[in-house]
Amino acid sequence: MTIRVVLADDHRMMRDALETVLREETDIEVVGTVDNGREAVALARELIPDVVVMDIAMPDLNGIEATARIVARDPGTRVIGLSTHGDKRYVLEMLKAGAAGYIAKASAATELIRAIRAVVRGEQYLCPRATAEIATRSLDDAHPTAPPLSRREREVVQLVAEGLRTTEIAERMHVAESTVEVHRRNIMQKLELRTVAELTKYAIREGLTSL
Repeated sequence: MTIRVVLADDHRMMRDALETVLREETDIEVVGTVDNGREAVALARELIPDVVVMDIAMPDLNGIEATARIVARDPGTRVIGLSTHGDKRYVLEMLKAGAAGYIAKASAATELIRAIRAVVRGEQYLCPRATAEIATRSLDDAHPTAPPLSRREREVVQLVAEGLRTTEIAERMHVAESTVEVHRRNIMQKLELRTVAELTKYAIREGLTSL
């Protein structure tokens, strides 16, 4: 059986490098590549690949939100998170979104093939760095965290941080401008933020944007 893979990463050199590695495997076929999360969702819907290798920090729609949409539509498509970040927040958010695996970009060349074959077998694959981060999560459980945002609110945060105006965000999300404004007000109140600059810092810290 040939494993059909889609690569989603906003860095062309990274996509090319991963594609080169995968093309050496006779049982793996790269059926598509994209550079943002929204296109990854669309391509996964069109091609129904076995695996999507998903960078977390991408423009337009980040990898966490893209993963949630792909898995919700087709649970049979396995997603592997790919990131320079080893922070447990990114690992746990990807797993909560439905990812079956998580690997660091630094070790992708050596671990990606193992990860792909593992998730296709129905297993979960975490690189050692991700496993170590998850093991320490109990140390921070007692610390208060910011109120959780909904998926739609997280999408608004990313698009605002990337400089889109209300009209552009409404068009991208297929909602009314008034709906976007309500989301923005709710977000600022939840996070106790006052300016777009503060919101942008939050988006970068949480891995919602690649800025």
